[in-house]
Amino acid sequence: MRLHPHPHLPRPRPALLYGMIALMVLIWTGNFIAAKIAFRYLDPITLAPLRVELAALIMLAVFVSVPNPEPSGRDRPGPDGKSSRTPFDRKDFWTYFLLGLFGVAGNQMLFLIGLNYTTVGHSSLIIGAGPITILLLARAQRLELLTVSKLFGMVLSFSGVALLALEKGISLHTGNLKGDLITLSGSLSFACYTILSKKIAPRYDTISMNFYLYVAGAAIVLPLAIWRGLRLDWAAVGWQGWLGLLYLAVFGSVVAYLIFFWALRHLAASRLAAFTYFQPILATLLGVAVLGEELTHNLLGGGALVLVGVYLAERMPRRARVA
Repeated sequence: MRLHPHPHLPRPRPALLYGMIALMVLIWTGNFIAAKIAFRYLDPITLAPLRVELAALIMLAVFVSVPNPEPSGRDRPGPDGKSSRTPFDRKDFWTYFLLGLFGVAGNQMLFLIGLNYTTVGHSSLIIGAGPITILLLARAQRLELLTVSKLFGMVLSFSGVALLALEKGISLHTGNLKGDLITLSGSLSFACYTILSKKIAPRYDTISMNFYLYVAGAAIVLPLAIWRGLRLDWAAVGWQGWLGLLYLAVFGSVVAYLIFFWALRHLAASRLAAFTYFQPILATLLGVAVLGEELTHNLLGGGALVLVGVYLAERMPRRARVA
């Protein structure tokens, strides 16, 4: 019998829960393509803070205009008797500062900067290691049990991602190594954000949580955004660059983060993070379908390992012994 991470929260139907997670994974897979297109017109040091500031403005609009679909215990009733937004608790100030630092300023900016200096295959492989980091951090914080089945599923999935990445070889050439290390820093940052989010997830509704998160993140990167904005030749940015920025902000930041935090209220952190293993598989399949790339044995074998590993991490019972 599996326990709900937060028993007092109503559990959504599995079709809705996993359907939204699938949408989140698809959106984050599209981030690779949107970013590569935007890099033709905007350097990553400029693109990254602009993405954060634009996402914060969009979250403000969502926070003000969208009703609260999932009240928490601290929500205040509005004039119509319905639950309004979860009020900000001053005791969580430093928690939100860290969430903005790791989840927005760290993760989103380092992802874009790292991707500019490495390949999509390398970047997706490093991000694929993220769930293992999350699992270990969650175990260290005593938020989850490190069972044999869960650990085996994570390792099996990562092996599938590695098999896919090894198809074209992994080298330590200076260009890739620089981007790989930056991407790794972003992946570790996202792992810290996930664990911190899990601790306060039950006390805030999804939209409030993300709004406070982006306020913190936007404040942290605002000086950089102003500096880069003053130096940017706005007229030279083509429509493809603006479209890439818009996708990263609207879908990659706002929509995907709303889904992530909402799902985090109903799933264990490592279990939810395990679905990010699908990103490199989907990116490769997109290359096959759109770019006519070859469907290789590495893709088929790696995809099978990823699917089996995610299934084991998600479905195996917790009665296995603690590793």
